[in-house]
Amino acid sequence: MPAPMSFKELKAAVKDGSIDTVLVCLVDMQGRLMGKRFHAVNFVETSFEETHCCNYLLATDLEMATPEGFAATSWRAGYGDYVMKPDLDTIRPVPWLEGTAMVLCDVLDHHHHKPVPHSPRAILKKQIERLSALGFDAMMATELEFFLFADSLDAIREGGFRDLKPISGYNEDYHIFQTTKEEHVMRPIRNHLYAAGLPIENSKGEAEAGQEELNIRYSPALDCADYHTIAKHAVKEIAWQQGHAATFLPKWHHDRVGSSSHVHQSLWQDGKAMFVDKSDELGMSDLMKHYMAGLIAYAPDYTYFLAPYVNSYKRFAKGTFAPTKTVWSVDNRTAGFRLCGAGTKGVRIECRIGGSDLNPYLAQAAMLAAGIKGIEEKMPLASPTRGDVYEDAKAGDIPQSLRAAHENLKGSSFLRAAMGDGVVDHYARAAEWELEEFDRVVTDWEIARGFERA
Repeated sequence: MPAPMSFKELKAAVKDGSIDTVLVCLVDMQGRLMGKRFHAVNFVETSFEETHCCNYLLATDLEMATPEGFAATSWRAGYGDYVMKPDLDTIRPVPWLEGTAMVLCDVLDHHHHKPVPHSPRAILKKQIERLSALGFDAMMATELEFFLFADSLDAIREGGFRDLKPISGYNEDYHIFQTTKEEHVMRPIRNHLYAAGLPIENSKGEAEAGQEELNIRYSPALDCADYHTIAKHAVKEIAWQQGHAATFLPKWHHDRVGSSSHVHQSLWQDGKAMFVDKSDELGMSDLMKHYMAGLIAYAPDYTYFLAPYVNSYKRFAKGTFAPTKTVWSVDNRTAGFRLCGAGTKGVRIECRIGGSDLNPYLAQAAMLAAGIKGIEEKMPLASPTRGDVYEDAKAGDIPQSLRAAHENLKGSSFLRAAMGDGVVDHYARAAEWELEEFDRVVTDWEIARGFERA
């Protein structure tokens, strides 16, 4: 696999003219890339040290609105600057854009140059540091599910997002013939991302018409989140280049299955997998059991970080492979947490709760915090649930709405201890704003249902 570019290699590419543009990006609250396009000469001469951005970039919604209620920034405070500090270890080419490279930035306070606590990358780094203090490294992998549509984003927008036509006409789960028809989009996605230094494994059709899945090899936690974010961005851009729309909205139609982002995770120490115990019936170490117990116990607290919008909760439905219960099971896709690779060196935990709209930094950070809590308290792991978990009346429920998840987040003493009050309050306010915006809108469903008959 091609390695990311070193700063020295970037300077050489700028000198020979093969790179003329550098995307200098931060990751916002929604997991999107925001930033500036630098002339490459300027970047390698001066701006590689730092640049600046408005601090509203970590206090907006999907529409880039600037709601009141955030302690970190506001109209009252005047919306000042943050420092974007390029992480030169993340420089990579962007092969799907001519003459372009990219670098990810950490976000620092303009006055004292310390990390901004509610920056997604900083939140994940804090949990990685906590885990490192216990002597462990987290290895993680995310699955990216999304839909491709026949029309372009502009055409769909101009049509009012109605009468949407997926790129295919039938369920294409593992379907080679149907996915052959989509290779003009998926082949450049795989190859361009691989050339950009991402360890791409494969793509496949998913369990609905027009639904795709992209899989990236497991990596250290921060790399995994970086890969996920870059890949999601690339999918949208490459689909757009081919005249198609790609969406990571978890549930675009009530009759269609939703899109998830399953997160695989394990802990390592000095290059050795620490979740493995060959003497255990399922190959699970005590460390793994404590970690899993923490994930399950605190899942209601951190569900917001796995499902951050109103639409996210439309995906949780029986018989759709999206979970509704916070229990674990062995190789069972109806559970919120699945034990994968039982009895092998690849034994790991798959969290199936997260939707395709999650911010990977926040989701991974929250799960690491829960796992750390389980390890610190040596939490016991209940026996696995068997059979159809949807029908298990005794199993704990995943919060069924953003409103419920927001309340759990806001009241979570566990997350406040792990992440800090300021971080929890910041994202709780983001959830409140999402609810306020939704509550004031009259939907098409309400009009069609009640216009004549109410």
